[in-house]
Amino acid sequence: MAQHPVSPAPQRPDAKAGRKPEPELIPKPLLRAMIGIALLSLALTTYSVLTKRPHEGVPAPGNVVAEKMVILKDIDARHATVADAEGKILLDLPEGGFVDVMAAAVRRSRAVARITDNPPVRIVRYDNGRLTMEDPATGWSAELYAFGADSKAAFERILDMK
Repeated sequence: MAQHPVSPAPQRPDAKAGRKPEPELIPKPLLRAMIGIALLSLALTTYSVLTKRPHEGVPAPGNVVAEKMVILKDIDARHATVADAEGKILLDLPEGGFVDVMAAAVRRSRAVARITDNPPVRIVRYDNGRLTMEDPATGWSAELYAFGADSKAAFERILDMK
C-alpha cells in the first residue's frame, strides 16, 4: 500500500515578527458607555423598587359593564371558532384574523402552564373603555383595545352576541 506524505501543519506567523495586532471590534470608549448605560438602568430600577414608586402606564381600573365567557379554538393557522361556555358554536371564522391570533396566544399560555383542556376565557368591557380578555385558568390577560379599532371591534362583536 502506498503511503501518502503528510504535509506539516501551517505555521502561524509570530505577532512579534512585524505583524500588526488586530484592531478592536468594539472601541473601549463605546464599551464603557454601554456598561455605564446598563448600570444606570439598573440603578434607576432599583431606586424605583426601593422607594415603591407607583407603576406608570398601567390601565386605570374601571367597573365591569359587560362580560362573557367564551371558548376560543384555533383550528389551524387561520381558522378559529368561538363557542359559548356550554360549547355551542357562536362563530366559525375560516379567516379568523385577530380572533385566531388571540386563540393561539391563549393556547400557548396554557401549554406553558401545562393545562391540557380548553376552558372558557372571559371577555370584559369596562366603563372606562377598556376591553380585555382574561384566562382564569392561567391568569393571562390581554388589553384588546390596545391592538387597534378593528381588533377591538372583533371582540366587541363577540361580547354583544346573545
